[in-house]
Order: sequence, then C-alpha cells, then structure tokens
Amino acid sequence: MAPNRFKHFKKILFLLDVLKLAFTAFGGPQVHYTQFRKHLVKKKNYLTEDELYELNSFCSMLPGPTSTQTITTIGYKMGGPTFAFFTLGIWILPACLAMGTLAILLTNLAMDHPKLEFLKFLQPMASGFLIFGAYKFIQLFVTKRYHWALLIGTAFFGILYQSPFLIPVMLILGGLISSYINTRGLVEKPAPIKNIRWENLILYAGIFITAAIVGVATHNRFFLLFENNFRYGSIVFGGGNVLIPLMFNQFVEYKHYMEAPEFLAGLGFLQAMPGPVFSFATFAGAMSMKEYGFFGQLLGMIAGTAGIFLPGILMIFFVYPIWNQIKNFAPVKNAIEGINAASAGLVVTSAYLLFLPVELNEENMLVLLTTLFLLLSTKVPSPIIVLACIIGGYFF
Repeated sequence: MAPNRFKHFKKILFLLDVLKLAFTAFGGPQVHYTQFRKHLVKKKNYLTEDELYELNSFCSMLPGPTSTQTITTIGYKMGGPTFAFFTLGIWILPACLAMGTLAILLTNLAMDHPKLEFLKFLQPMASGFLIFGAYKFIQLFVTKRYHWALLIGTAFFGILYQSPFLIPVMLILGGLISSYINTRGLVEKPAPIKNIRWENLILYAGIFITAAIVGVATHNRFFLLFENNFRYGSIVFGGGNVLIPLMFNQFVEYKHYMEAPEFLAGLGFLQAMPGPVFSFATFAGAMSMKEYGFFGQLLGMIAGTAGIFLPGILMIFFVYPIWNQIKNFAPVKNAIEGINAASAGLVVTSAYLLFLPVELNEENMLVLLTTLFLLLSTKVPSPIIVLACIIGGYFF
C-alpha cells in the first residue's frame, strides 16, 4: 500500500475508533484517560504512552474539557487542524445529541417538580461518581509527597474561595513549584520559537469580545448563552467536574434559566452518557431556551455546544505548535507533574461542592455509598447504576 494511502486509511481507522470511544467511554476525564491509553495506545499504537501522558498534561494547562482537548490534539498531531475538527466533531456528537434531546423531552413532558420526584436519587448518585473520579485522578497523577501537598492546598483554597479565577492561578502555582523542586530536564533552554500562528489567538480574542458586547447590547438569550459558555470554556480548568458548580450558580441561582430539579436531573443522566462531560452545556442550553419552543431549544443546543467547545480547539491551534518547540525545556517539562497534582485538587473541590446540596438522610447516603462501592469494586456499567437509581426513585 502506498504511503499516502496508508496514512489516509490510518486516519479513517482512527476516526472510527474515536466514534467507538464516543459511544463507550463513560466516567469523565479521569476515566477517559485510561480508555485512551487502552484503545489508542495499547491496542492501536496511534501514539506512545509517553506521548499520551504529555498531551494530557499539555491539555491540563489549557482551559476547557481536558479529555476532549486531549483526543482533539491527538487528531491535530495525526492530521493537522482540519482533521482535529473532524476528531472533535465525532467525539462530541453522540453525547451532545443525547443530552440536548433529553432536555427537549423533559420540557415537552412538562415535568414539574413533583413529577421529577422519581429522579431524586440521581443527585447523591452523581456525587458518588464525582468522588470516584477524584479517586481515579489521584491514583494516576499524585505519586509523590509534594504532589499531596499541592493537592491539599489547591483543594483547600478552592473550597474556601470558590472562584473560577483562582483556578488558573493554582495551576500555574503548582507548575512553578514542581518546576522548582524537580531538577531533571532534557535541554537547558529552548530554541527560539518560530512560526507562531497569531491569527488563531486573534480569532479567539475577537469571538470572546464580540460575544460579550453583542450579549450585553441585545440581551438576546441565544447570544447570552453562547457568551456564557464561551467564557466558561475559556476560564474553566480541570474538566467538567469544575464546570458543573459554575453552571449551577449561573443558570439556576443567578439567571433562573432553569429550576434546580431540572438541572440535577440532567446532571444525573450525564453519568449515563459516554463522551465529554462538557456535553452538559448542550443540555443546559436547550433547557435554558425552553420558553422559546422547540426551535428555540435547538438554537440553545447550538449555542451551548459551540460556546463551550470552540475556545479549547482555538487555543490548541495557537498553543500546540508552540508547545512542540518548548516541551523539552526543563522548567516546562518539570512543571507538568505539579499541574496534574493541582488539577487533582480541583477535582476534589468539585466533588465536595456538589456534595453540599445533597440532603443528609439515610436514603441519600445509602445511594452515594452504594454507587461508590459499585464503582470501586465491580465492573457494573455506569448506565446500569443510573437506571437502578431511577427505578429506585420511582418505587421508593
């Protein structure tokens, strides 16, 4: 087979594998990493284990959905920007369609608060999934004593201040501390950086500023949803577990675009969805436009999906070519461990913050602990756990 044909065939196989992962990768970014390692590294050899670890660390330094950016960056590495867009689209499509459809169904079934009673166990179940995600993240990336110090410090300040602007500060601080403590490095200083694609950064900044101006000027909910999600995709580090509390505060408590039971129902069903946790933005977009009818909800799905995923891929297009030129510079190389340890602290923070609204009663604690037990000690698929909680909520 000619080299070019082989490359095209390999790309097609990769996209098919991405589609398979989009339907089967449950459990959030920490579990997604293990799935990428199993299917893309061990089975198919699209990249090495060291390359996957490096790309995951690189994406952890960027705002946005870490696992989505990781698989998108793999696509960029294999075939450039256009292929990266195809990779992103295939990865997010199943989950986003499912979550948007769920929002429309919940709206059209007129599920007010009493009728959502059968979903009452989804919130403690979701807390169990978040705690499990924090545990898996710690297993993967917290291996040294100073990693534990960074994790505890990040979690402490995250819980104490609960500010999205603190997140990048803690990640940068974690990277600086790790770089100072470690002494290893492949080169002493990087070569001069060449071929910087400034147009991608200009495009990113232009969309950010324009969306904010149009949203404030028009008060149009479609533009406001796009702006809110684009902003979250630009400032949220640590994956979907960090995003959820911010969206709850914005769309439920502040703007009242949806009711808390609707939000929590979506969050519970999210645990049964494969693919990116940021697909929750599609659900939130559709639910926030419920008073505008079916076509309004479709627009809400588009605003939520495009807004939340677009910043990450634009940042990849700008930063990844630079990363390839500086990744072996010792301070950058040594910072990766600290960034991952600080990210683990952010996941712990999210697990704690979303546990707070759970009512402390025997039923909820039983659901939470049972969820943790099943995730830690069995191979029961996530959708089965979600279904069991829904059935339990209906009968009890």
